[in-house]
Amino acid sequence: MSADLPEREGPPPPGSSESSSAPSRRTFIATSTAVGGAVVAGGVIGGTIVAGAEEAGAAGASPSSRVSLTVNGTRRTVTVDNRTSLLDLLREHLDLTGSKKGCNAGACGACTVLVDGRRVNSCLTLAVRLEGAEVTTVEGLADGDQLHPLQQAFVDEDAFQCGYCTPGQIVSGVGCIQEGHTNSPEEIREWMSGNICRCGCYVKIVRAVEHTAAGK
Repeated sequence: MSADLPEREGPPPPGSSESSSAPSRRTFIATSTAVGGAVVAGGVIGGTIVAGAEEAGAAGASPSSRVSLTVNGTRRTVTVDNRTSLLDLLREHLDLTGSKKGCNAGACGACTVLVDGRRVNSCLTLAVRLEGAEVTTVEGLADGDQLHPLQQAFVDEDAFQCGYCTPGQIVSGVGCIQEGHTNSPEEIREWMSGNICRCGCYVKIVRAVEHTAAGK
């Protein structure tokens, strides 16, 4: 047998000793639920959400580092976010925009630069890992107004069309020549295969590298 009392729907009968101001069970439950909900909501708004915002703000401060490297013969020291690529360091911090951001995934070679004489995709290279390194970009190949022999060969052979990939092609070609991989057109194509020319100037690019290597 249930011990619950039946819920009263209407006002107390006349003459009842129960005060008319006493809340019914339904009124009491509804009021308690509303107050409890407000407390919980207040706790969420005032606590969890605010705390979460503070934590997110603290997490948003990315670590940075100071890095010194030599770029095109000049010593440069900059403070950068630890996630900054060498390409972004060159373009956004040092205003050396010759190296192009093509795919930003190391697949096209438009961002090729020389690091300590070796060809690298600067979009995949973290700047903070190059402390003390020597970096050469396409801007550093010429001697004042005197073009690098490979730059001149690209002009002479008309080895470009839109020109977007040209800086990376030239820097990669310089590296290819320094590495000694220019014994045949086939070898040049193999060792330059990481540099994509969307305009299809490969024959003239290979010819420019071949002629420069022969005259070095």
